[in-house]
Amino acid sequence: MSAAVAFRLARRELRGGLAGFRIFLACLVLGVAAIAAVGTIRASLEAGLREQGAVLLGGDAALSFTYRFATDAERAWMQDQAERVSEIVDFRSMATVGEGLGADRALTQVKAVDDAYPLVGEVRLDPPMPMAAALDGGDLPGGVMDRLLADRLAIAPGDVFRLGVQEFRLTAILVGEPDSSAGGFTFGPRTIVATEALAGSELLGPGTLFDTRYRLDLPEGANLGALRAEALRAFRDSGLRWQDRRNGAPGVDRFVDRVGAFLVLMGLAGLAVGGVGVSSAVRAYLERKVPVIGTLKTLGATGGMIFFIYALQIGALTLLGVALGLVLGAGVPLALAPVIEARLPIPATFALYPAPLAEAALYGVLTAAVFTLWPLAATRELRAAALFRGTDQGARRWPGPIWIAATALLLSALVGSAVWFSGVARLALGAAGGVLAALGVLALAALALRLGMRRLARSSVLRGHTALRLAVGAIGGPRSEAGSVILSLGLGLAVLAAVGQIESNLRGAIEGDLPERAPSYFFVDIQGDQLPGFLARLEDDPGVSQVETAPMLRGIVTRINGRPAREVGGDHWVLRGDRGVTYSAARPDDVELTEGEWWPEDYDGPPVMSFAAEAGAEMGLRLGDEVTVNILGRDITAAITSFRNVDFSTGGIGFVLSMNPSALAGAPHTHIATVYAEEMAEAAILRDLATAYPNITAIRVRDVIGQVSEALSAIATATAYAAGATLLTGFIVLIGAAAAGERGRLFEAAVLRTVGASRATILASFALRAALMGAAAGAVAIAAGAAAAWAVMRFVMEVPFRFEPMTALAIVAGGVVATLFASLLFALRPLAARPAQVLRQQE
Repeated sequence: MSAAVAFRLARRELRGGLAGFRIFLACLVLGVAAIAAVGTIRASLEAGLREQGAVLLGGDAALSFTYRFATDAERAWMQDQAERVSEIVDFRSMATVGEGLGADRALTQVKAVDDAYPLVGEVRLDPPMPMAAALDGGDLPGGVMDRLLADRLAIAPGDVFRLGVQEFRLTAILVGEPDSSAGGFTFGPRTIVATEALAGSELLGPGTLFDTRYRLDLPEGANLGALRAEALRAFRDSGLRWQDRRNGAPGVDRFVDRVGAFLVLMGLAGLAVGGVGVSSAVRAYLERKVPVIGTLKTLGATGGMIFFIYALQIGALTLLGVALGLVLGAGVPLALAPVIEARLPIPATFALYPAPLAEAALYGVLTAAVFTLWPLAATRELRAAALFRGTDQGARRWPGPIWIAATALLLSALVGSAVWFSGVARLALGAAGGVLAALGVLALAALALRLGMRRLARSSVLRGHTALRLAVGAIGGPRSEAGSVILSLGLGLAVLAAVGQIESNLRGAIEGDLPERAPSYFFVDIQGDQLPGFLARLEDDPGVSQVETAPMLRGIVTRINGRPAREVGGDHWVLRGDRGVTYSAARPDDVELTEGEWWPEDYDGPPVMSFAAEAGAEMGLRLGDEVTVNILGRDITAAITSFRNVDFSTGGIGFVLSMNPSALAGAPHTHIATVYAEEMAEAAILRDLATAYPNITAIRVRDVIGQVSEALSAIATATAYAAGATLLTGFIVLIGAAAAGERGRLFEAAVLRTVGASRATILASFALRAALMGAAAGAVAIAAGAAAAWAVMRFVMEVPFRFEPMTALAIVAGGVVATLFASLLFALRPLAARPAQVLRQQE
């Protein structure tokens, strides 16, 4: 037979309709659609960030400095290159309303601007007015603030508030700022005032914590790459940081990319669940084609021709399923674009993007190929004589070596694609390994369940329990549904179990451990002459259990051993921005050295430093390496003499860099403090210290952790949706397995009713069979999900893992209910059929 004949036969069989392939298509469509939808949303966000880069950044380019304003030379260079320049000062402060004991205070992120702000975009205010008018409060400087902050302080336009010791009149509510993403994570709602109005506020003194950003409006056609290189060359090692519109919000962009990659990998887990359904559907379809295959073999068709005929059919249906999945995955985000955009804090440009659709299509085709190759290969080994007897006894249980090798190659291509497209090799390999391990464990669990049930059915323990014995015997029988049920439902439940355990542990770590692990307040910008009075107030308070203070500067690591820092340490988080720097003559009591020695208390030699051990190991640093840190525009190169443990998870004081005091002599700086106190004492502490020292900023650690918890909850919600899609796929596979077994249950019910079994007994046996398989799937899912959650908490979050039993019980209950529903749904027709009619059809 020729290829043309194979095409014709395949086409004729497909003309008979999609009966038997609905589950195949549903699994493929749902898996591809989930990946395509996540990819489309991610691409839309990335496109929005690219297209609105200048708006998000506040200009075509931005030069940033820590702790200082630009020098005259730096300002002159910017004026020469740009048509307009806008200066922004960004810092944290306390907004205060009222006087004395009745004053109300709240943390705010202050943006001080000049007359040119905003260079790009528009600040939206309520009531609407130009920015210049909003900054003119008449008798007082004007200011605008976020509605959340105004409501918190119970003020409205026209009321007065203070920043430091300077009073401002609230002129409008800040509805939106075009460059909100450029500032990154903030500790409080936004307030915008004029920079010149802060001259007498005592908030921008020497050593206080603030950043300056200079936005440039460049001429049309300006070469951003050349300008960046020129700026970094002209002001090398000055602490200057460059950004431009090509990546206006790098932190947001990185976050979108990482979360999108993670959700795509979650989608792949769902596609793997669907692959089980695809494989089961193909096996069931080929079993129904036994007479056709037998006839073709009798007429001279070779095993290769049979394989080719049915591979063409499966291939055509795969393309159909992938196409439908792409339409659904791209169509839903586009249809819901207005709703999604309204809930996003960053711009998004929704359109059809070929790259994520091609990625989803590739995953769908490879998954279908991996899970259908073995059933198709088995048709080559079937003998015509066995086929006409209605059995598959001539088939090998395992395909030949070539098919095993081909399956391994396809699987490698699938995993390799996930690694390549995700850009996070470790995460992708971990996810792929986890899915494969879960499938292996579930397959072994299904085999163990069948063998155990087979042995139990033969024992005398179940004597007198007819329904239970029938259920146990069916699970251990040759045509048991246990394999597909446990594989499909078990993997879906395992993903959901892992998500549930991770979310419960994160919430427990944030909420349950907070009083024991975290301080109440984090105070910054404490001047040296204010420190004695600050400490005196806290020493007399019985509600205060501990106070820690440290001198505080901020610097940027620019070079390591004379080379640019990123050439040595890569894209490590320590090198992405400015970092806290402290100094100490004597080694603090709570400092634990892992390597090297601390300098003598009277040391007055060349600069030396102690580096955080974990960060140093990740960057490949060793004792004796020289690290150059730019502080206030001045380069300080210090040799590493020791590494020490730094635990940032406690919320207390922790510095990556600690230097000898003489290395930082003369550098203006302030102090920071952490205060551990009872919750009832917190309000009085804030009131007294903020009244005495208006320039000090207090950050309530509970509020910050609440923001982090809210962000984690949003990620957990998105992950739960992805896990829900995986579980839905598993349920569809479960429906398919129940539908495929309906014919067997029809015959089984007819035989049982013939020998005298009642409908109630038969229904009970079906229900018990489903409950046992669901409980087994749920139990294995709990173990697999707990193992996955432990790995994530231990190696990714670095938080102790605690098993949450309530989540586990919910998973088991869900598995039992799902299998019961699917099984009983397809038990109605077997129970209603007439035994004589069913048995005649078997003759």
